[in-house]
Amino acid sequence: MTTHAVEFNSTTVRFGETLAVDGLELSLSSGRTTALIGPSGCGKTTLLRLTVGLQSATGGTVRVLGQALENADLNRLRHSIGYVVQEGGLFPHLSCADNVSLVAEHLGWERTRVQARTAELCELVHLTPELLVRVPGELSGGQRQRVGLMRALFLDPELLLLDEPLAALDPMVRAELQEDLKSIFARLAKSVLLVTHDLAEAGYLGDELVLLSAGRVVQRGSLRELVEQPADPFVTRFTSSQRGARELLAEAPE
Repeated sequence: MTTHAVEFNSTTVRFGETLAVDGLELSLSSGRTTALIGPSGCGKTTLLRLTVGLQSATGGTVRVLGQALENADLNRLRHSIGYVVQEGGLFPHLSCADNVSLVAEHLGWERTRVQARTAELCELVHLTPELLVRVPGELSGGQRQRVGLMRALFLDPELLLLDEPLAALDPMVRAELQEDLKSIFARLAKSVLLVTHDLAEAGYLGDELVLLSAGRVVQRGSLRELVEQPADPFVTRFTSSQRGARELLAEAPE
């Protein structure tokens, strides 16, 4: 495993006149969960898309799992990256079982290996195997997210990316999935890069938080450091606007 799972070096992304990522310098440690937070338009999702090669940098470089993206075989590198989006991003015309095993079957995995991995992941994400015969539209939002997580983990990737994976869920389902994700991250010890607008969720799931604004890092550290040692007035405004984070901090040990 590389020392840094992802490295952004003077990375810039422009969309016309809009500067989405502004000369970013950021290295994310391997084997830890890093939560990217910030207001809409701050560059969080753009960084995920850069990491998986869905977006090219206008300037600077991006290294993922030790490889410079401009020199990497992206198809091969993506086999080492799992990607979870809102609502799971599942193909609606395929069964959930076919969704989770799609890439493995494309790579020629034997049926017994696919079945064994599917059963292992059902246990990991707490999903009843019988549900996998259904198409995604027949599942609840929480169940679809569990299927999406299974698909992302199927090839046992070194790096896991999650883009607002729980944003569309009701509070009770969201809280349950947060607990499950925290347990899964601890159990698998993978490098995880999580995007969320919810500071309490970031503090609950992340080993480190990175607060962004206008494509730049404003502050990085623990939830307690951001709340109690803000780097500037923007950090104070952001943390003060999310009471749930302060409640979580009040319950946490010093």
